[in-house]
Amino acid sequence: MIKVVVIGAGGRMGKTIVACVEDTQGVSVSGGTEHAGHPSIGSDLGELAGIGKKEISVVESVEGALAGCDVAIDFTTPESSIKTLDAALRYEKSIVIGTTGFSAEQKEIISQAAEKIRCVFAPNMSVGVNVLFKIAEDVSKTLGDAYDVEIVEAHHKFKKDAPSGTAVRLSEIIADSLDRDINKVGVYGRKGMAERRPKEIGIHTVRAGDIVGEHRVLYGGMGETIELFHRAQSRETFARGSIRAAKWLVSQLPGLYDMQDVLGLR
Repeated sequence: MIKVVVIGAGGRMGKTIVACVEDTQGVSVSGGTEHAGHPSIGSDLGELAGIGKKEISVVESVEGALAGCDVAIDFTTPESSIKTLDAALRYEKSIVIGTTGFSAEQKEIISQAAEKIRCVFAPNMSVGVNVLFKIAEDVSKTLGDAYDVEIVEAHHKFKKDAPSGTAVRLSEIIADSLDRDINKVGVYGRKGMAERRPKEIGIHTVRAGDIVGEHRVLYGGMGETIELFHRAQSRETFARGSIRAAKWLVSQLPGLYDMQDVLGLR
C-alpha cells in the first residue's frame, strides 16, 4: 500500500485529493498538512474531506507528516511547494507537484532536487489535458506556419497566476513544434492597434465565477479554422491524475518526470 501525504489538505484541491485516494486501490492517506494559522489544523482529515473519520489530524509540520509516507502530493503555492520539496529531500521522499506559477529560479531548484529524489512536476495533472498536449504538438507540426495560433484559457476568479500553467505549457509545446522561441513570439492579450504579426502565438486569459478550467487552441487558416478544446468539469480530474502519478512514481529511479512520462506519451 502506497502511503500518501496531502500538502494543503484543507484547501479545495487538497480535500478532493483525500476523497479520491479513499476510493483508489493501492493507495492510502497517511497524513495531511496546512500552513500556520489555517483553521483546518487539528481537524480530522477524513471528516474535512467528507469521507468520514480517519483518525488522522491535519498538522502544520510538513517534516512530521512526511516521516511516515511514501510520496507527497502538493497543489499549494510556489513558496509552499519549495518548502515541501526541501523536506522531501531531507527525508528522501517522492513528490508530485501540481502547483503552478513558479519562477525560472524555482523551477531550477526543482530540477536540482530531482537529481536526488523522484519528482513528477506538471502544470496540469489531468489525463485529458496531457493528451491535448500531445495532439497540439502533432497538429502544430502538420499545419506549420500557414496557420495562426491562438490559445485561450479560462479559470475561476480565485486563481492567482495568469496565464495558467497549462496555457504556458501549451504555448511552449506549440512554439517548439514550429521551431519558434515562445519568449519572442508570445503575445499576451491585445489592445489598440495590434495587427497580428507573422508567427505570433496569442495567449489570452479569462477569470470568472467558478470555472474549473478550460483550454482552447485555435488554428486559423485561410478558409478554415481548427480548434482543440478541453474542459475540466471538476477538480477530481486533477486529483485522480496526481494519484495516478504518485502510484507510478514510487517505482521509478530518482529524476524529474511529468505527466507525459506517467502516461507513456513520449
